[in-house]
Parts: sequence; structure tokens; C-alpha cells
Amino acid sequence: MQAFMDWILSTPPSYMMNNVRWAWPIAETIHFIGLIVMAGTVAAFDLRLLGVAKGIPPAELHRLIRWGLAGFGLSVVTGLLFISGAPDQYFYNNAFYFKSICLGLMGVNVTLFYSLGFKRILAMGPGDDAFPAAKVMAAASLALLVGVMLGGRMLTFFRPVTVY
Repeated sequence: MQAFMDWILSTPPSYMMNNVRWAWPIAETIHFIGLIVMAGTVAAFDLRLLGVAKGIPPAELHRLIRWGLAGFGLSVVTGLLFISGAPDQYFYNNAFYFKSICLGLMGVNVTLFYSLGFKRILAMGPGDDAFPAAKVMAAASLALLVGVMLGGRMLTFFRPVTVY
């Protein structure tokens, strides 16, 4: 692991994150903007599937998901910058593992949603109820999204002692 972290620390993104005064705060700002956009669009869609704002057809809310994907992309890129700047603060941090597991499970949930029930959801009109499995996936999506945010926030509280 140490050799891998040494390699990361030798990369240009690591140099930038550790030596350019405003790199970290700018990356944090972009990371949070991406997270807000992703969480807002995904939560709106998931809440509709759970029965909130039933007057809106799910297909209309789903059109916002592309913005959520853009927000996710910003969060991934800036997250990788954070790791490049301080790999030991991530690779030895249980909060990072928790966040990573939640992200992975979100990916599984999204894959299941789009492969099993997406067409039925798009066919729903205003006032229609989502089928039970879609509600379970929407609830899981919201819970995992909260888990990702909680894990990210806890990163700063669980600063590991660097192991060499």
C-alpha cells in the first residue's frame, strides 16, 4: 500500500493539491456543488417514486437526472483530487471505506433500477403509484445517498494515524 501511496504523491494532481494554495478549497467547493446537484435531482426523483408530489409524472423528473450525473462526475473528479493530495487520510480511514461501500451499493441499486423497472416508471402518469420494488429501490437510493454524505463528513472526524 505504501508504494501505491508514494506513487500517488508523485503525480501532478497531488503536487497541485499540496502546493497550490487555493486548490483544496476550490476542489471542496466544486465537490459540494456536485453533491448538491446530484442529491437534489436524485432525491426529487426518488421521493416522487415514494409518493411525494404525485401530480408530477416521473418522466418529467427523470429529465433532471442528467444534471445529477454531471454533479456526480464533478464529485468523482474532485474526490480523486482529494485522494491524490492525502492518500493516507483516505486509505487508512474507516469512514472512507463506509463511503466507498455506499457508493458501490448505489451503483448496484441504479443498475437494478434501470434494468428491471425503468420502462414501467417512465410510463407512469400523474397520480400513479410506483410498483413496490421501485419504491424499495428509491428508498435504498435515498438511504445510500445519506450514507455517502455521512461517510464523507465523517472523513474529517476519523483522521487515521499514518501507518508506515
